[in-house]
Amino acid sequence: MKLVQTHSKIFIPGSLDAEKSLARTTHLAIGAHQDDLEIMAIDGILQCFQRKDKWFTGVVVTDGRGSPRTGLYADYSDEEMMAIRVVEQEKAARIGDYTAQLFLNYPSSAVKDSDNKDPVRDLENIIRVTSPEVIYTHNLADKHPTHIGVAVKTIQAIRNLSSGERPKKIYGCEVWRALDWMMDEEKIAFDCSVKENMQLALLGVFDSQVSGGKRYDLATMGRRVANATYFASHGTDETTGQVFAMDLTPLIENPDLDIVEFVQGFISRFGQDVKTLISSVL
Repeated sequence: MKLVQTHSKIFIPGSLDAEKSLARTTHLAIGAHQDDLEIMAIDGILQCFQRKDKWFTGVVVTDGRGSPRTGLYADYSDEEMMAIRVVEQEKAARIGDYTAQLFLNYPSSAVKDSDNKDPVRDLENIIRVTSPEVIYTHNLADKHPTHIGVAVKTIQAIRNLSSGERPKKIYGCEVWRALDWMMDEEKIAFDCSVKENMQLALLGVFDSQVSGGKRYDLATMGRRVANATYFASHGTDETTGQVFAMDLTPLIENPDLDIVEFVQGFISRFGQDVKTLISSVL
């Protein structure tokens, strides 16, 4: 598979060649940074882990430079951080039994640039080659501009494909903004109660981030437990961990659907629900 940038990389943890590894993909995750996949796409990782009929492929779009760092990593240059974050992501791919892990290595500025279509071309090519049933990316209410850029470019890439080449589902998942605020009947709740040891290992392998000043491991596992407990106010817990997602499938089923209006609809319905509840007790 040909990618736009010469310094893009395809890592294959298993024994198959790249072509066969990519072709067997059923679940594809497209994230902005190293460790985003393990935070937002745990549903796909768990579904595919050690299966022979389901396979997970990860795509990291940006190069990982510019992340916060302290302690051991305080004096690391951007280039050194880029290198170590690639090694960490490859370790995660081995732990999670991924069929493939791609590094597109774009600067964040390219992802946020609406005129730069190179990431769209790469994602379009990747989706066509992997032909996944399900895609996970960032949710459209995330507060990180690069995450939003990746989500939008992923949607644009899918829209460029023929209807037969598009995935059955695309989900926008939690990283830099939780989705507990969404209406319960609209949020997708993925059960991630199983294999907590592996979930912790996947998050802990990113030592440059965890020891470097951000406890993503504790925060992510804590959010999953909180989602499970606070999901229903009048019932006992049915799971010990949940990840919420926004169903973005309508945006690829109807390419004319406005992206801004689509996500604004979730926010407006939430606002109306708050207004109705308060009004009911006044």
